[in-house]
Amino acid sequence: MKTLHKLLLLSGLTLINVHSSFGQEVTTNPYTSTNKGKIFVYWGGNRGYYSNSDIHFKGDDFDFTVKDATAHDKPKGWHVDYINPTKMTIPQTNLRVGYFISDNYSVSIGVDHMKYVMTQNQEATVTGTYPNEGTYGEVLPNGKTKLTEDFLMFEHTDGLNYVNAEIARHKDFSKYLGITNTDKIQFNGLVGVGAGVLYPKTNATVLGRERHDDFKVAGWGVSAKAGVNATFLKHFFIQYEWKFGYIDITKAPIILNNNAYASHHFTFNQGIFAVGGIFKL
Repeated sequence: MKTLHKLLLLSGLTLINVHSSFGQEVTTNPYTSTNKGKIFVYWGGNRGYYSNSDIHFKGDDFDFTVKDATAHDKPKGWHVDYINPTKMTIPQTNLRVGYFISDNYSVSIGVDHMKYVMTQNQEATVTGTYPNEGTYGEVLPNGKTKLTEDFLMFEHTDGLNYVNAEIARHKDFSKYLGITNTDKIQFNGLVGVGAGVLYPKTNATVLGRERHDDFKVAGWGVSAKAGVNATFLKHFFIQYEWKFGYIDITKAPIILNNNAYASHHFTFNQGIFAVGGIFKL
């Protein structure tokens, strides 16, 4: 009987120890305890939201401004194109590669491939001059101008491409959630700021003329962001960011073989969901 008691006691102590190890599993030097020297890369999708803006159109025989124009993005929703190598640039996407210069700070470069669509057929105030006024179905009795397709279409849908560099601060808050083994799962918060250039391919039809169809550096932007990150098994993560910024399109070509251009500036908000990996060099 004493032998049986000893065996039961030994088994109980063993089970307690195994349970404790599974629940706690505190390592003296977990991989996730430091970040310096690690690189990361992520790919994801976004939704964009834009402030109203005054859009100025200038050409050889026209010079007019659409006041307080509204615009929206062009989401594709949950779609296989996000992971289809031949169509990955069609949806609104985000690609970023970064490096941890210390345990809490990273630097990165990336492309925010947003889409900007001026709302078609909206009623707006238009000032300035253009030929054949009133022949595009645009003039309304109330003095407003309807942005008909014959008169004006304006989009950065082959990409409101914000090519930017960022610096970000990262903070592990796993311990506040009772997580002791961050090599299995780790939760982080991050904040950052960035700046870069706009490299759009603007799709515009102005007064029915053939559009300019090429990528060009057309402006600049600045941004700030905050986000949360969940890292699994040391190397793989999902991340959500909310980014706010300002964009100034100084000169976007709009008509083929012509010096015509559009310019405007506006603020944007962007929600980003991404998946990625993090590894040491």
